[in-house]
Amino acid sequence: MTTLVVPTPRLDLVLQRPEEVLAWVASLPPEVQTELSPAWMDRVRSTPAGNPWVFSYAVVERATGSTVGGCAFKGPPDISGFVEIAYGIDPPYRSLGFATEVAEALTRFALASGRVLSVRAHTKRENDPSGRVLEKCGFHQVGQVVDPEDGLVIRWERGPAEDASPSPTTGPQAP
Repeated sequence: MTTLVVPTPRLDLVLQRPEEVLAWVASLPPEVQTELSPAWMDRVRSTPAGNPWVFSYAVVERATGSTVGGCAFKGPPDISGFVEIAYGIDPPYRSLGFATEVAEALTRFALASGRVLSVRAHTKRENDPSGRVLEKCGFHQVGQVVDPEDGLVIRWERGPAEDASPSPTTGPQAP
């Protein structure tokens, strides 16, 4: 089986295999493990490898080969054509524009799939940097919602007509 890779100008988003995701979860401190969505963990354990909507992606800086963060869809597109993205960049690699590349690449991948009409994301109210990332990627605030894991959050959305990205990414590739 080939590995799904979603490229950006400087990064490769590499789809993880189930065993890689489970090993990563096992490496987390117990207090962080308890914050993971039980529904997501059930999907990871029961879904065959290669599903781009279930498994997380390692964010790899192409120039160095270093893993600089992770990202994922929070599940497959729903019946209304919505999908939610999540991303995180490790502290030493923040403020380099990587989060913007990741959010844009996941959004473009989703919208190009033919299954997604709108991409969602949410930020905690106090997370201004993540909000700025989403604004740069053409998302707009649509209100506040209660997220089961994060509590009261700001919801963001972007549809296909809101393509505001200054640097297009190419489609997914298999190495």
